[in-house]
Amino acid sequence: MNTIERSPLRRWQDHLRAGELAYQFSPDAGRAVFYPRLACPFGGIAPLEWRISGGLGTVYSISCVHPAKGDPYPVALIDLDEGFRMMSTVEGASGDPAEIGRRVRVTFRPAESADDLPLPVFVWEGMQ
Repeated sequence: MNTIERSPLRRWQDHLRAGELAYQFSPDAGRAVFYPRLACPFGGIAPLEWRISGGLGTVYSISCVHPAKGDPYPVALIDLDEGFRMMSTVEGASGDPAEIGRRVRVTFRPAESADDLPLPVFVWEGMQ
């Protein structure tokens, strides 16, 4: 049986601290796996491998969230080029459905305190 030195969540968080957007890959299934897990969700036997995303993707879905307190902000599902989907926000987005299909790249919001993690957020590709 395999022993786990660090949980998949902890490994992902360590990559965030290093400024990397990591994901897992199943050699048996030949597919990306995200969110971090202990076992392949596609029925594979081999252990999952860790890989680093290039951080480029396409907006699959987007909407604007209006919290009870604070300003509205966009929430998007991003299809990363490596073949996994994650939820995040796109800075500068309005949440308009016309933004679906636009290309984005990852950047990281710095941690606000020593107990926090840098957050992977996205910006429109070609924007600084």
